[in-house]
Amino acid sequence: MSLNQLAAACTAQRHIETPLGPMLLARTAKGLAGAWFVGQKDYPVAIAAPEAPDDPLLRKAAAQFADYFAGRRTRFDIPLDLHGTAFQRDVWQALLAIGCGDTSSYGAVARAVGRPSAVRAVGSAVGRNPVAVIVPCHRVLGSDGTLTGYAGGLHRKVALLEIEGLAPVQASLPGTPPQSKSLAATRFAAAHA
Repeated sequence: MSLNQLAAACTAQRHIETPLGPMLLARTAKGLAGAWFVGQKDYPVAIAAPEAPDDPLLRKAAAQFADYFAGRRTRFDIPLDLHGTAFQRDVWQALLAIGCGDTSSYGAVARAVGRPSAVRAVGSAVGRNPVAVIVPCHRVLGSDGTLTGYAGGLHRKVALLEIEGLAPVQASLPGTPPQSKSLAATRFAAAHA
């Protein structure tokens, strides 16, 4: 399903403010189908659904995002309606299994979905995740534990990992002097040794 088809399937939307910038939340009749940082890669151009700040599911999602960013929540319990190819949905389900404070690699996700040689395809599916933060694509690192791309920008990936206790991650950003290994990279290396 394309981003335009997803946008057409949505029944309500709501914009929220977060410490990492505004987000757009969108739902279908079945659940939350989108959570994008405004302006991120693959951000929907337009969703025809009405702005509905009082929609119960969107209100619950907004409250859970607020709790997450305040450090009071590590898990979300929002019904999701993930739109994508069967392979993308498999990858996104595998991402949901990566707990807060943990990380994984693209290779590990490829193995988890039964396609160990499909690392690039997994990377593409991770990058097209329509539900940022809740489907934790920010927890996927390179095979050596380094930061890789993030549709919402690497600065947000760093901040999300820091919120989850994997700080300081800044040392892994491109162009930064390699002062020390990030906690995310250290934990990743220890878990995969």
